Amino acid sequence: MTPRLLPWLVLASSLSVLSVQAQSMTDYDVLVGAYTAGASEGIYRYGFNTQTGQLEAQPRQVIKSENPSWLTLSKDQRHLFAVNENGPGQTDVVGKVSSFAIDPKTHAVSFINQVESQGEEPTHSNLSPDGRFLFVANYAVHPDPGGSLAVVPVGKDGKLAAVVQTATHEASKVNPERQASSHVHAAVPTPDGKYLIAMDLGADKMFVFNYDGKKTQPLTPAKVPSVDLPPGSGPRHLLFSKDGKHAWLTMEMSAQVAVFDYHDGAFKRTALVDLANKDGQQYRAAGGLHTSPDGKFLYVANRGEVNELLVFSINPSNGQLKEIQRRSVEGKEPREFSFDPSGHFLLIANQKSNQIVTVRVDPKTGLLGDTVQKIDFDSPSDFRFLTR
Repeated sequence: MTPRLLPWLVLASSLSVLSVQAQSMTDYDVLVGAYTAGASEGIYRYGFNTQTGQLEAQPRQVIKSENPSWLTLSKDQRHLFAVNENGPGQTDVVGKVSSFAIDPKTHAVSFINQVESQGEEPTHSNLSPDGRFLFVANYAVHPDPGGSLAVVPVGKDGKLAAVVQTATHEASKVNPERQASSHVHAAVPTPDGKYLIAMDLGADKMFVFNYDGKKTQPLTPAKVPSVDLPPGSGPRHLLFSKDGKHAWLTMEMSAQVAVFDYHDGAFKRTALVDLANKDGQQYRAAGGLHTSPDGKFLYVANRGEVNELLVFSINPSNGQLKEIQRRSVEGKEPREFSFDPSGHFLLIANQKSNQIVTVRVDPKTGLLGDTVQKIDFDSPSDFRFLTR
């Protein structure tokens, strides 16, 4: 080989490696959960390009599952857990939870097992920080038997065991149609891992549990076992700040965000922020909420009649919110939304208009920009990006 060619071959090889690395850094898999009463078959794995903000036209994999409306990943992203939001009037009337393995190289998803959730319409789940238990929120639309919190053991291999503990709560009955019984909507561990917080839309309360992962039944009521909320507000989802000192709670029925100071299992409410527009809003339905990757901005879904996302800047010293934008989701019922790994795009699951809408995000200002993609997708409900 001519010596003069060696530097060029080395350079070409280096450029090839850089090209592969660049491709891998912009190409991610995203899992999409869905309701399956229509055309959707379960969980879909798509490719997503973080340079263009585009989902691939066709899924890389379809994992059949009944109503996998909420997805939960293990910390190492080797296991996926999906609530099967089944209940009366559906093909499968029994609420369940499913477990899947994720191949670390290909991201192919394979079924492990499934257990009953001991309740109807499980709508949310979260893993304990130590990964030993999955906390499942059985919403239960019908007042009999009503909603409950269920605790499911998780093996090191991702296999689920039967429910070992449940908790039910007394309803507020402020709204006779929607609050005749308990409706647990979410369960969220605290950042320190010492407590679990359960949001009960039917009770107008957050319930606080001590968590001890060494026990077979890991939950016991905390010293202050509950946090009262405005009557008829209907708490839905809770999110902690990056430093763990503050928290924000969407209250579905009143279309508000409650702001809290948090310390060692205790919540002090410091503000109530209205999401309803100034012209009034008859049907109110606050939904999901997420912070930007840097924790400087809070995004909240306001469903109901307006179907929009609200953007707030966050005061880092006290967690207070300042509204900076309202933007249409360009569809109906934004069930959930998610930032892509780059933080430059936001994917929106418009459940009732059967579309996934992707919009551009300015990470510096937090503002939502133009729409970069709309794809038809029947009843999307949740997203989880695979980044490992």
